[in-house]
Amino acid sequence: MSAASRRGQACSVSDIEVREPHDPREHQAAAGLMTEVWGQPLAEPGLLTALAHSGNYVACAYRDGALVGVALGFRTADNALHSHATAIRSDLRGRGVGRLLKFHQRDWALSRGIEAIVWTYDPLVRRNAHFNLHVLGARVEEYLPDFYGAMRDRLNGGAPSDRLLVRWALDAPIPPVPETRTAEALGARVLLEPGAEHPTDEPYEGRLLVAVPADIEVMREASRRAALRARYAVRAALAPALAAGMRITGITRDGYYLLEETR
Repeated sequence: MSAASRRGQACSVSDIEVREPHDPREHQAAAGLMTEVWGQPLAEPGLLTALAHSGNYVACAYRDGALVGVALGFRTADNALHSHATAIRSDLRGRGVGRLLKFHQRDWALSRGIEAIVWTYDPLVRRNAHFNLHVLGARVEEYLPDFYGAMRDRLNGGAPSDRLLVRWALDAPIPPVPETRTAEALGARVLLEPGAEHPTDEPYEGRLLVAVPADIEVMREASRRAALRARYAVRAALAPALAAGMRITGITRDGYYLLEETR
């Protein structure tokens, strides 16, 4: 039984089937779902057909024959798989569909001799940080300021597209989901306080904490100015710390990135 199947049995959507579509009509539907989720066209159907035909990754999740999720990726020059985009139908978000797609992607990569999957995610989205760092065990490699330029889709709203680049080493054991602790329990120094616009003047050593908003999407809807301030504050804290040799080792239950020295 595949890793994806094992995880599927443990979640509330065990009736989900994940497979690679090869019919252009399925690619048309997949492109439509991505447009629906992101609020703008993300990949036209012909591109999905070309990616699939040329040996890259295009997978769809189906429930009772209905399309509920899409993931696409392409191979990199160093024989990794770059997982570029995922879209989950809104009524099934947070119910395990993304996890099923990710572990299907893992099985797909391993069967082709690919030992790592890389992707980017918004450092301000707490749930993605927890999933990437604690559920999958991916490791942050780099902070990428405004990586895609201004993205005017529904999810990003024209804000700078800062991203963290992560790498998931597929030859490592799948980690158990840990009990993440609170910032107070860690006893580390706070580099960025909740709501602060600038990091404190802390040396990049020992263990440091960087707070991120509780829900950046809600904040963005309430005040784009406040969301932009949060973006720049987290950038000012994380980017120099990572460049100085610190490493993100997790995110606390109450929304602080934990950074530790690598040297």
